[in-house]
Amino acid sequence: MRFGNTAIGVLLLAGLSAVFAGCSAVPPGEPGSQTACHFEGRIKRTVAYDYLLYLPDGYGSEGERWPLVLFLHGAGERGDDLEKVKKHGPPKLVAQGRSLPFILVSPQVPEGQWWDTGALDALLDHVLETFAVDEDRVYLTGLSMGGAGAWSLAIRSPERFAAVVPICGAGLDLYRGRQRLTRVPIWAFHGAQDTVVPIDLTRLIVESVRKGGGHVKFTVYPDAGHDVWTRTYEDPELWEWLLNQRRTPVTGAGP
Repeated sequence: MRFGNTAIGVLLLAGLSAVFAGCSAVPPGEPGSQTACHFEGRIKRTVAYDYLLYLPDGYGSEGERWPLVLFLHGAGERGDDLEKVKKHGPPKLVAQGRSLPFILVSPQVPEGQWWDTGALDALLDHVLETFAVDEDRVYLTGLSMGGAGAWSLAIRSPERFAAVVPICGAGLDLYRGRQRLTRVPIWAFHGAQDTVVPIDLTRLIVESVRKGGGHVKFTVYPDAGHDVWTRTYEDPELWEWLLNQRRTPVTGAGP
């Protein structure tokens, strides 16, 4: 395994075997009637992502744990060439020679696919088990398709993240967003002139999370189209805000 700006492939098992099935009547399924039945099962599947790993200067000091940023790219960076992931966002900053004060993990979606929140959860498990991560300072961000992925992953696993930064990404699950994102600090960004992902797809979920009591900052660039990530990731204020967030327990989350 090589560290730094390097690709590491990971194969993960996300824990097909039926364990119980039955009906409340014997014999079941009488013709012309409906019978109450029950099924429980476990599904086992293999998931895999290649990803870029960046370890900060000083990593490896005994006992020291580091913040982690999980970055999700946009649709244009899908494929099997990790160089494409360096086109935008934090991987671009590293490629330009920037020194970042956190571990950066940037997975790549295969061509024609979308972000799989179950696979991302398994990847995060792998990263936390493998590297010296401060689990109270795990941050999630993404742009465009990755912004949508950030909303979805945060809704699935809000207890894992100290803060989330979705950039010009569609947040479609308004109900679960309002129910589950009550304790996670969020700073969302969008361009008012965006014709690729309409700004309402961010505005609606921001409003929904706020109605549920969530804490959301929402920055709108009035003159910007789809690419608002360049100026966002270049802004020192974003990184100062992000790295000052620490995880708080998430209790009473909805389904």
